[in-house]
Amino acid sequence: MIEKSRICELVEENIASTENYLVDVIVKPGNLIIVEIDNDEGVCVQDCASLSKYIEEHFDREVEDFELEVGSAGVTSPFKVLKQYLKNIDNEVEVLLKSGVKREGFLTSADENGFTITIEKQIKPEGAKRKVTIQEEEHYRFDEIKYTKYLIRFK
Repeated sequence: MIEKSRICELVEENIASTENYLVDVIVKPGNLIIVEIDNDEGVCVQDCASLSKYIEEHFDREVEDFELEVGSAGVTSPFKVLKQYLKNIDNEVEVLLKSGVKREGFLTSADENGFTITIEKQIKPEGAKRKVTIQEEEHYRFDEIKYTKYLIRFK
């Protein structure tokens, strides 16, 4: 079976001089290899084709057959690396906590310890007749969440 670490090494070598970064490598049974890359400006088809060719050049299909898929992390895919969080600062995101609670808000910051979103809440101040909207920041550690993904809204 082809080693995930070897694929990661090849990807990092190939994209080192580009703005692309590695999001994930999955090696499934039967040597199905899936490589996801991303870029702050978006990944082009030529980047994926070039990376695919580079990886294929380093393996002999006569020794070990494999299937290779190289693509960009989709806009609806959950974030997997810190750079994806940083890329999406000021964008609206959906967060599902491991506790099952779902939050929607604007991603305001991220670092190696976690991230912060700003959510809107409706509260009724004491003595008021109507609810008012307030903004509140919530911070989460990466180990508290099941996923975070870009939230697409059609207006």
